[in-house]
Amino acid sequence: MPSIEVSDLHKSYGPTVALAGLNFSVEPGEVVGFLGPNGAGKTTTMKILCGFTSPSSGSARVDGLDAVADSLEVRRRIGYLPENAPLYREMLVCDYLEFICSVRQLDSALREERIAAVVEQLGLASVLHRPIGELSKGFRQRVGLAQALVHDPPILVLDEPTSGLDPNQIAEIRALIRDIGQTKTILLSTHILQEVSALCSRVLIVSQGRIVGLGTPAEIEAQAAGGSRIEVLVRGGDDLRAAFAAIEGVREVRDAAGEGPQTRGWLLLTEADADPRAAIFQAAVEGGWTLLGLHREQESLEEAFRSLTRPS
Repeated sequence: MPSIEVSDLHKSYGPTVALAGLNFSVEPGEVVGFLGPNGAGKTTTMKILCGFTSPSSGSARVDGLDAVADSLEVRRRIGYLPENAPLYREMLVCDYLEFICSVRQLDSALREERIAAVVEQLGLASVLHRPIGELSKGFRQRVGLAQALVHDPPILVLDEPTSGLDPNQIAEIRALIRDIGQTKTILLSTHILQEVSALCSRVLIVSQGRIVGLGTPAEIEAQAAGGSRIEVLVRGGDDLRAAFAAIEGVREVRDAAGEGPQTRGWLLLTEADADPRAAIFQAAVEGGWTLLGLHREQESLEEAFRSLTRPS
């Protein structure tokens, strides 16, 4: 049984269509990246899954339960971290976690055990008796994760969990999510594509309320355009844009960084199954310019995301 199952989900706010027939599932133990441009329908989907709003039509099931008909039980089985974590800055961390336990109606005998567990897992012991408002953004995000985990739910929904953090804090939160993902199902919404590659087994891309990409990061890259990126570094020659664009299999030519005043870099995006490297080498010979670098790699997840979510 899927941990999350969404079937033909529609949601409209007056004339504005937020979701236009969403279908996907998340299996137990998966960490699935939920991607899309602003306004694509990600937050609406997460709010429906967490019982904060109802769909216009279609269904969303969490751990086998209907997110509307069984809303209270669904909320018990989900830990939700919104982009702006619901923290009370004047409260001590320990008091806040006690408050969340009471809201979650945890048995008093279980509260001490669960608070101790999340404090240890998230490294909060050193700040347990400090006001939340005095903590760094990284520690506040850890407290936000703690409130999502304290009732030990099988499923986590995380909305931009590293937003606004510095690189060191991002690395720390990613490590925590990776650790949590070993025992729980996670739906992770983020704009940071490196985060998806580092944490997620599958990727779900939504645009204009519809699924436009679904699969592993490698499958998404192949699905988008099937092409590759070729980085070219040359010395000599004038503007070679037209020469590169004329090569069969090249669909786009972009500027890239060189290695000094005498060199210039180019980025060539190719058609599916095209490998124009031999033609590039031949063009260099015929044009009399020196080829210093020629590197080919499959289209990146970033390029795939842009291709799949580009307005039609």
